[in-house]
Amino acid sequence: RIIPAAEWRLMEKGLVQRVTALNRFIHDAYHDQEIVKAGIVPLEQITSNAQFRPEMVGVNVPNNIYSHIAGIDIVRAPSPGGEAEYYVLEDNLRVPSGVSYMLEDRKMMMRLFPDLFSAYQVAPVMHYPDLLLETLRASAPPTTDDPTVVVLTPGMYNSAYFEHAFLAQQMGVELVEGQDLFVRDNFVYMRTTRGPRRVDVIYRRVDDDFLDPQAFRPNSSLGCAGLLNVYRAGNVTVCNAVGTGVADDKSIYPYVPKMIEFYLGEKPILSNVPTYVCRNPEDLKYVLANLKDLVVKEVHGAGGYGMLVGPAASKEEIEQFRQAILARPEGYIAQPTLSLSSCPTFVEQGIAPRHIDLRPFVLSGKEVQMVPGGLTRVALKEGSLVVNSSQGGGTKDTWILEV
Repeated sequence: RIIPAAEWRLMEKGLVQRVTALNRFIHDAYHDQEIVKAGIVPLEQITSNAQFRPEMVGVNVPNNIYSHIAGIDIVRAPSPGGEAEYYVLEDNLRVPSGVSYMLEDRKMMMRLFPDLFSAYQVAPVMHYPDLLLETLRASAPPTTDDPTVVVLTPGMYNSAYFEHAFLAQQMGVELVEGQDLFVRDNFVYMRTTRGPRRVDVIYRRVDDDFLDPQAFRPNSSLGCAGLLNVYRAGNVTVCNAVGTGVADDKSIYPYVPKMIEFYLGEKPILSNVPTYVCRNPEDLKYVLANLKDLVVKEVHGAGGYGMLVGPAASKEEIEQFRQAILARPEGYIAQPTLSLSSCPTFVEQGIAPRHIDLRPFVLSGKEVQMVPGGLTRVALKEGSLVVNSSQGGGTKDTWILEV
């Protein structure tokens, strides 16, 4: 997939703006809640969110950064004026995945088509692990001079385990599981063959619920008992921060343009997709009357699950969603069915167009930065709009190119 460099530069500015505002919002949600006092985001929208962690209220994190690694899903579709425009479809701020596919896709393309990379100035992406390590080290507790970074994985049976191991290897840091960590004297240590070693930064690929059995799910063996207390004391940094999910709930998404204006005093560079929030009576009425034309999503859904694509759904599926929405309207949002851009794709029948999106990975450390492009995801099934790998989607190398 080729994106002209001029288009990317505008997209990059919009991504920096958006992620900066989202980090400001998360800090505000756990501190003064100025955006609530201003009447922009309802208090219940925050406190009723399943990802809101009361344990994080009043807790200060280094540099006020909560989402150190964000995956922002972007689509290209016709605007109301008819011209193609880039829209933000979703903000993934908790544990975004897929960056290893971006790196492996590029490595494979460079191996198979070296002449193309000699002939064209394709923006590089292979330095992502260096930027990631720089970001993680910058997030360390301020009293640490030479921070020890680890990647915390749920283990080899997790679907993204390859990525966890790959990133740890590329950064030159240890890949650990919960059983490798322990707390002593309000610090986190990892077990090594040379004895305990203090850990300063944990790049966790484990959901909040499983991070600390003393604070969250008591039956979890994936995390480290006592971790939250050490984190709250400022003696270890967890990336992304506990409670970050309060900002990537799909029912928070419609408020992001107003967040940008409130926190930064700027107009959004990247537009949202128009969104109907079913907890609002007027929106609910419209959604129920137009289910066959809309895409309906569970607010906590992920991986393409918990979603109805109205134009492709059967009458039975539409009726099932109608009943689910009526039973719990606060659990759903809806959006128009976009005419997503497509890209020539090699499939069994030959080369054919398939719908795509783009997930750039945005890193927030001392500054907000990213490698050019990101992961292009492809809906391999003909006519499908679902690009998630868990639903049979594929990936493409993304070239940012001066044209």
